[in-house]
Amino acid sequence: MGKMGLGKIVFSEETIQNRIEEVARQLNGDYRGEPVVLVGILKGSLYFLADLSRRLTMPMSLDFLAIGVRKDELTKTRSIHFYKDLNIDIAGKHVLLVEDVIGTGLTLSYVLQHLESCSPLSLKVCTLLDNPEERLLNLSIDYTCFTAPPGFVVGYGLDYKEMYRNLPYIAEYHR
Repeated sequence: MGKMGLGKIVFSEETIQNRIEEVARQLNGDYRGEPVVLVGILKGSLYFLADLSRRLTMPMSLDFLAIGVRKDELTKTRSIHFYKDLNIDIAGKHVLLVEDVIGTGLTLSYVLQHLESCSPLSLKVCTLLDNPEERLLNLSIDYTCFTAPPGFVVGYGLDYKEMYRNLPYIAEYHR
């Protein structure tokens, strides 16, 4: 068993910021000044959402969802629930869901169904890390900064037991 803790840096602070700049330019071009509601999923998307939003030129509002997975001890089933729902009415508005990492797509699918039920004008997904190798559902990801590296990573919003989110880079973590 290897040593627990931080491993090598996978994406440096400079690499992350440069890629966010590129994605922001693409978003600015695609939305062409139309107002957008950015929806972040807490807590992981916090740093990505903050850095991305500062580079966007269109009028925008920010809101957050907080989701959790409940485990039923009797049935051993897991269910997703919202700790915090949106405060902004997104009906008839362009919505950009900002995610930290997309894996199986199960949670994302649940969130997208919830947001679509609110009748937005458009709904797109922007993720910092995408892990298509883990995907169980065929979902459209509109904007991706990076493909997730193999193994477990922390930093820039990604955590291990609520630690390491504040690192300005993304690094391997050995559990």
